[in-house]
Amino acid sequence: MTASSRRLFMTKAAVAYATAVFAPGVATLAWASQATPQEHHIEIKRFKFHPEKLEIKPGDTIIWTNRDIVPHTASATDKSWDTGKLKRGESKSILVTADMSVDYFCRYHPKMKASLNLIVKK
Repeated sequence: MTASSRRLFMTKAAVAYATAVFAPGVATLAWASQATPQEHHIEIKRFKFHPEKLEIKPGDTIIWTNRDIVPHTASATDKSWDTGKLKRGESKSILVTADMSVDYFCRYHPKMKASLNLIVKK
């Protein structure tokens, strides 16, 4: 076996070894790094949304629960989504989409405002 063919053989063997040893780990890391949809809870109490700012991603679910004694809504300022009327103790969920409007308020109490920080990976 010549020196150049020996080098080629060793290079191919090293690549085969590295692929066998490290590739499964790389695939696992790629799979683990994919964000799993999260469930977020926002409570409405004392005429405020808690939290008032929330980081979300497409595929997540947001659940609003009314803890006040009066009805409230969580309504997009551009009217693209709305929880509808939430009586005391009621909850409503909305699925986050990539084009979702992020500013919202209560239709019954317009001074109640909050926003979402939509993170969209490109």
